[in-house]
Amino acid sequence: MPAENPLLSLIRAALHGVQDPEIHRPLTDLGMVDDIRVDEAGHATVRILLTTGGCPLRDRLRTDVTAAVGAIEGVTGVTVDMGVMNAEQQGALRTMLRGGVPEREIPFAKATSHTRVLAIASGKGGVGKSSIAVSLALALAAKGKNVGLLDADVYGHSVPDLLGLAEDEGPTSLEDVNLLLPVETQGLKVISVGMMKPSRDQVVAWRGPILDRALTQLLADVYWGDLDYLVLDMPPGTGDIAISLGQKLPSAEVIVVTTPQLAATEVAERAGTMAGIMEQRVIGVIENMAYLDTTCPHCDTSHRVDVFGSGGGQRVASTLSERLGYDVPLLAEIPLETDFRAAGDAGTPLVTLDATRPSSAAVIGLADRLIATRRSLVGQQLGVIPVG
Repeated sequence: MPAENPLLSLIRAALHGVQDPEIHRPLTDLGMVDDIRVDEAGHATVRILLTTGGCPLRDRLRTDVTAAVGAIEGVTGVTVDMGVMNAEQQGALRTMLRGGVPEREIPFAKATSHTRVLAIASGKGGVGKSSIAVSLALALAAKGKNVGLLDADVYGHSVPDLLGLAEDEGPTSLEDVNLLLPVETQGLKVISVGMMKPSRDQVVAWRGPILDRALTQLLADVYWGDLDYLVLDMPPGTGDIAISLGQKLPSAEVIVVTTPQLAATEVAERAGTMAGIMEQRVIGVIENMAYLDTTCPHCDTSHRVDVFGSGGGQRVASTLSERLGYDVPLLAEIPLETDFRAAGDAGTPLVTLDATRPSSAAVIGLADRLIATRRSLVGQQLGVIPVG
């Protein structure tokens, strides 16, 4: 049996350094390298299998492979042939990208998942839940964490606007493997129903099975990669979506957002109670618009003005602690700032523009506090079977 050409191992190593430009994984890991041949003159022929015949980045792949292989000493020329994966190969790729789990399982629901799922919930709209979810996700990403952001507020999706995404920016569809690649922006991987509508003004009118299936697709049919955190912008209230997500992600940690006034705190308590009913753990409360820090025109000193009252966040935390039977702390008080609102409307959240501003500092402090704590395993199914 003739000895293997020594260039073959060098070519395989070089191809391991070439990534698919959409999936961002080595071609060798994805099973896209079908064949490598080298003739006596040192000319290499590499056959690459595309996930789809209409791959828009095939020319970039050809260029990257040619450059990587052509840089090897002893290779005199490179030919790159392109083929397309068959159904079996596409299925294997689909399973591999899902971490080996069967199709349509939610990877974050598995006991082996290392991703912390943070569900940002509220009892009512208008308390700044989405702004907090986006700002917290950005703050975690700024700390070097891999963060996904899922806009699960199907009817009131505002995440694309808060991140300044254009109307035509949406996930990439890998049709032949039935997966979506999330939009990557400002260090986050983002998915929202708002990205999938033909126009921003179109109304989403889903109920029952259609809504449930859509939520499953957003969680299971998106290739999120290895995340440290998945932040969910939950819909307000205790309706269908909150119940469905509670069933799909029982290990999610819930953070309840409220404003100080009584009208907001009473319904925030219901949102926390619903999480408890769904056997999700409520890890804390955020009081948004807690106060206005303003400079007095008479004495030229800074004063805290409780525009919406005071103590609401702590009341919610205390009530939920008593109701759920474990400590639910007040995690943060986010002050009211005009620039916080304006920066969000402009698609550049204040936490990314000026970390020294009071609201930014509060969100960054919240991120630090979450990073410093571990996910609680109390009440979670760990997939461990005791043996005698």
